[in-house]
Amino acid sequence: MPKYFYVARNKAGTKVNGVEEGLSQDEIVSRLQAKDLLVVNVTGEDSKGAPAPLDAQEVFKSKFKPKYNRITAQDLTLFCRQLATLLGAGVTILRSLDIISNQVSSRRLQGVIKDLEKNMEAGLSFHDAMSKHSNIFSEFWIHLVESGEASGNLAVVLSRLAAYLERYGAFKKKIISALIYPAILLVAGIAALLFMTIKIVPTFANIFSGFNIKLPFLTVLLVEISKFIRGYFLVIIAVLVIGSWLIRRYIATREGRKRFERFLLQLPGFGEFFRTLVIERFTSEMSTLVESGVPILYSLEISERSVDNLVLGDIIRNIKDDVRVGKPLGQALEKSHFFDPMAVQMINIGEEIGELSSMFKRLDTFYQEYLETFLARLVSMFEPIMLVFIGAVIGLMVIGMFLPIFEISQIGGK
Repeated sequence: MPKYFYVARNKAGTKVNGVEEGLSQDEIVSRLQAKDLLVVNVTGEDSKGAPAPLDAQEVFKSKFKPKYNRITAQDLTLFCRQLATLLGAGVTILRSLDIISNQVSSRRLQGVIKDLEKNMEAGLSFHDAMSKHSNIFSEFWIHLVESGEASGNLAVVLSRLAAYLERYGAFKKKIISALIYPAILLVAGIAALLFMTIKIVPTFANIFSGFNIKLPFLTVLLVEISKFIRGYFLVIIAVLVIGSWLIRRYIATREGRKRFERFLLQLPGFGEFFRTLVIERFTSEMSTLVESGVPILYSLEISERSVDNLVLGDIIRNIKDDVRVGKPLGQALEKSHFFDPMAVQMINIGEEIGELSSMFKRLDTFYQEYLETFLARLVSMFEPIMLVFIGAVIGLMVIGMFLPIFEISQIGGK
């Protein structure tokens, strides 16, 4: 079996050399990628057993094909991590983009990276080239890259950005995983109730119609509800769909979104969860920005636009105005009445000792742990509550259907 000499980089950016046996260069590349290595070069041996010059990118260009069109958050995170690794290893940015573009799984992202290369070759800076794809790269990305280019530490900044994206992605997966089971339980419960209402209740109603008895109130109520749902089922579905569409349209407006966000923040029991959720995003972004050397005012400006919450965005704008006129950040946070006293005190201490990014990171860790604990408790409480509720409703339906049977049996006994 032929031998192939390869050069690759691991996640830490360390250069890895080696020899692999395989049927083709494509097999070697796939094998190395499965080991989480970023392939830089693959060369086959010539007739004398020495490495023959063969650029791994030629292998990719001819044989590697992206798998899908969409761009996922994981694609962007991997792109950022790979770029940080290659730049940290001393590879030029254009060469790095060329290497990565031929290893991505997204056809659309491949086209975006090729366009970044083209614009940079035409004289644009990296962040200016990225700004042409603002639908892919957020302002948070663009401004961080700009600060990295200005300071000459682009590799370091991209590494911090990749770490932020990985933390945020992992945290988001935990939230989604925690909510999957309650969602399945809720859907299953609603489906069971609909089945009872649409199929079971009418069957019993047809049986009772053959007897000359007065039905109990509970039975009559269930039969009427069943008739209404079956008779207007399509209308009910249409109303729900149109209503959801109108609500989404309204929430898509700035005023509608603000009202919806205020509603979530004022929900009993859940308002604190949603408030902590947006604060966690703010502290996470501020930690990355400040650690990357972005000035505090500029960091607040970036967070204002990228925090993805209009209520907090307005609060950050007021905080930024206070900091601009010379007020300490901790004092401005306290004035907003949105952040809890612990966060305010930690930011005050961080400013005093010059460890602001470290304090933001500690707050981010605390809020993530709080949210995970809240979700774990919510799931543990939701399951028995949902089961009791569904059981009680189904129990009432069963009682309502069997009450007339008891009456019929009593009449027959007499």
